[in-house]
Amino acid sequence: MGDNPHDLVKNRDIHFAELHPDPNQAATAALLLADVEGILNATPYSATHLHVSYQLIEVSLEQIETGLTTMGLHIDNRLLYRLKRALYHYTEETERVNLGCNRSDSKCTRMIFADRYQRMNHKLRDQRPEHWRKYL
Repeated sequence: MGDNPHDLVKNRDIHFAELHPDPNQAATAALLLADVEGILNATPYSATHLHVSYQLIEVSLEQIETGLTTMGLHIDNRLLYRLKRALYHYTEETERVNLGCNRSDSKCTRMIFADRYQRMNHKLRDQRPEHWRKYL
């Protein structure tokens, strides 16, 4: 790891489980990650294969995967993928610690939830003004 800023840009592949109610999890994940700070590019290669480029200083693969899992997507847990992810998580955490970043520095999960909330249909919301609500 040097002073080259390209060392801090990581390119990773995320594979999703094939058996899921959403047949195109990679495209769904790309939409969820589109506005997350630190994500440079999220490209679905197939229905279950997503390629992600991100700034390590902003977000780590572990945080991205945690956000996607929290949103209901199922990451493929075959042995080879688990080993790769464990190695990536360890090396990225070590690099982030050496750069002076904490685990809690990222806003990845919070941004995914905020973006998801804004995109949701809120038809069940109370349409009455705030001052009318306390009278009923």
